[in-house]
Amino acid sequence: MLTVTQIEQAQARIQDIVRCTQLICAPKLIPGSEIYLKTENLQLTGSFKVRGAFNKILQLTSQERARGVIACSAGNHAQGVALAAQQNGIKAVICLPSSAPISKIEATKSYGAQICLVEGGYDDAYRRALELRDLHGYTLLHPFDDDAVIAGQGTIGLELYRQNPEIDAVVVPIGGGGLISGIALALKHLNPQIQIYGVQSAGAPSMQHALQIGRVENLSRAVTLADGIAVKQPGERTFTLCKRYVDEIVTVTDDEICMAILALMEQHKLITEGAGAVSVAAVMSGKLPVSGRRIACILSGGNIDVQILSRVVARGLLIGGRICSLYIELVDKPYQLADISRIIGQQGGNIFSVRNEFSEAGTDIHNAVVCIQLETRDAHHITQIKTALSANGFSVL
Repeated sequence: MLTVTQIEQAQARIQDIVRCTQLICAPKLIPGSEIYLKTENLQLTGSFKVRGAFNKILQLTSQERARGVIACSAGNHAQGVALAAQQNGIKAVICLPSSAPISKIEATKSYGAQICLVEGGYDDAYRRALELRDLHGYTLLHPFDDDAVIAGQGTIGLELYRQNPEIDAVVVPIGGGGLISGIALALKHLNPQIQIYGVQSAGAPSMQHALQIGRVENLSRAVTLADGIAVKQPGERTFTLCKRYVDEIVTVTDDEICMAILALMEQHKLITEGAGAVSVAAVMSGKLPVSGRRIACILSGGNIDVQILSRVVARGLLIGGRICSLYIELVDKPYQLADISRIIGQQGGNIFSVRNEFSEAGTDIHNAVVCIQLETRDAHHITQIKTALSANGFSVL
């Protein structure tokens, strides 16, 4: 089994290549709590994956380097391998699922790798990578079930402890399990009392499922906004390490992930991808105990497609009660919109759109329906505005 010595050797091997990312305090996420953010979203290539990729490639034999390497990835491991291979003069072939964000595909190409797009998800890309490995003799760089890769990711644990040895618990995203395995091994060695919590998307809870049933299985589907952790089957090595060192695994919904991404952008000016924000989503949604504890959340990556980001922000605003649409039935007489605007303004709402709608069946044929879109503070604020409108005789449909 992997040892702490291997993680320490990995740190010595890559410390002059990768960034020692900041550990920053995040008091605004949960007022009164002591939350810290390990900003791997600001790492080279925008993800922690570059750590494991470099540690693995730097240990290849001359024969393996000459034959080239192959990897499969949803995008972040791909970029790490591509960069490490480019800087070491090694040919890299990357199998990417066709569902991978365009931004991740293009970024991987920019590091000089040969791209092989595969229909389906990560597991389909993995099968194709195995075929090409056997056909051409490439060395496979597994994204998580490899000791050298896990050791590289574990260097985050060593950094974190050095930055704040008083941390009580660490919250880590889980896909295949490489990140949490390395971090948990390192931190449990340095402080056996520290709690290690894993977080998966509710749409792809592969490691949680494996630990519950006591063996690794292949989920029938893995569908989630957090594409970086949409893994149907975790690794055998990582399963063993998680069973030994991880205290609990929880899941979060896509809506909770959206809220976390939005909070990190607004409150701490940090952009994360879905997988990178699940640790914060777990804390914000009350899935883990935070009161009276020093909690570190790993922001594992920041490679989110801009178009997806715009949809995430819109969803986060809607869920958080920051925007809403009110459908109001109006009597057909003057000054109705003026009265509605006055009432909403008095309650502190901000109207940004008004449009006419067709009257619904059952309403007075002489009346009109308008849709008013407005900015609000939260769900309670929306209720206040609706109550004020109703008190002034307006029917909110």
